[in-house]
Amino acid sequence: MAATPEDRIQSLGIWHGAIEIAPLAGGITNRNYLVGNAGRRFVVRLGADIPVHHISRANELAASRAAHAAGLSPAVIHHEPGILVLDYIDARPLSADDMRNPARMSRAVPLVRSCHRDVGKYFRGQAAIFWVFHVVRDYAAVLEAGGSRHRAMLPSFLETAERLEREAGPFEIGFGHNDLLAANFLDDGKRLWLIDWDYAGFNTPLFDLGGLASNNEFSEAQEEAMLEAYFEAPVSGDLRHRYQAMKCASLLRETMWSMVSEIHSDIDFDYSSYTAENLRRFESAWQDFRHS
Repeated sequence: MAATPEDRIQSLGIWHGAIEIAPLAGGITNRNYLVGNAGRRFVVRLGADIPVHHISRANELAASRAAHAAGLSPAVIHHEPGILVLDYIDARPLSADDMRNPARMSRAVPLVRSCHRDVGKYFRGQAAIFWVFHVVRDYAAVLEAGGSRHRAMLPSFLETAERLEREAGPFEIGFGHNDLLAANFLDDGKRLWLIDWDYAGFNTPLFDLGGLASNNEFSEAQEEAMLEAYFEAPVSGDLRHRYQAMKCASLLRETMWSMVSEIHSDIDFDYSSYTAENLRRFESAWQDFRHS
């Protein structure tokens, strides 16, 4: 009989005496658990490499350590193949409504900027490059090979991605988180933390900013405020155009991520509805971009 997740966690050699294990909600590429042991609490993340999503747990580990060294993320306590144990932060994950709050956004944007500027300084070993246009092309090949129900859309997606790649440059490069869902920000009442480094790698900051806005459905005014806060300057027409291109690319990638997950993930999550919602957002953003 295969070991259960609880068995795997129990078997770790880092515990002192009895432990308490409770599943944590969320996580659509991992299974996460809260573990109590000897008066302390830990988060245990279970997840193997996911080649179709370009997820390498070795890269996630290195990025998690670098993010902690930069002061953005909790400490890594232990790791072994398929398991990452992190210090527990007594905090609540944010929601999209939280992220749209101007006071909360004013705290989140400097955290994202610190990710781009600082985490790469502490990263050790071979580093990943997260290039959304490569991801889109690779996802298209995966969907075609897997007989996805969405195959008819792929030529249009690839044509769109090619235009967006042309119009989003020139590119500055920083160290990207590349998955700025609201739930990856934690608020402990005093400060914000940034967690979950599955997709981390060098990238253009505009990808993260586009993802932050699109994942949390910022209004046009909120997007402008975010960009002004990040760059600490008024937003030029050129920057706004490049940003809008990367926001479209972010939404296209999230849509195709969900399409791939429909045929490759065994996690209990409604990927079909997630695909439909992100496709709606992408098509709306793409139409706005084409007519801008």
